[in-house]
Amino acid sequence: MLALLQEATHEAASGPFTINPGLIIWTVVVFGILLFILWWKGLPVLVKSVEERERRIQKQLGDAERANAEAQRLLEEHKKQIAAARNEAQEILAKAKSVSQKERETLLAKAREEYDALLHRARKDIDAEKEKAIQALRREAVDLSIAAASRVIEANLDTDANRKLVTEFLESLGKAEKKK
Repeated sequence: MLALLQEATHEAASGPFTINPGLIIWTVVVFGILLFILWWKGLPVLVKSVEERERRIQKQLGDAERANAEAQRLLEEHKKQIAAARNEAQEILAKAKSVSQKERETLLAKAREEYDALLHRARKDIDAEKEKAIQALRREAVDLSIAAASRVIEANLDTDANRKLVTEFLESLGKAEKKK
């Protein structure tokens, strides 16, 4: 029974909520040794890796800022180039419009000149044909007048002298008409 009682006390003493001074001391000693070893060997490595990571991050931030500044500069440069290209295109369009307007005016002037020349030539041709027709009619009239006068008089007159006389008479009539 004593053995059972000792066993019951031993089980009660080894529960999860019991305090064991020997176990506490060894736990503190092992923790202290482990803390010393980590402080001595692990901390410098940990600090070095953190510092290296911080340097990489700082470098990446600097690179990103430089890239951003370069991108902004390029963007402004591209905007200026686009604006210059637009201005140049507007100037080219204005010049093209001006040149086309001048060309149009030149072509219209040439067309007017050609029209006037053609009209003048046509009037000249018409006048020449009119004169030819009038001359032909006069000759015909002279011939008819001589033929009629020859039949009326029934005399044989000199045709050339009569023709000259009638031509002079018709010219005097033509001059009289032109004076009117």
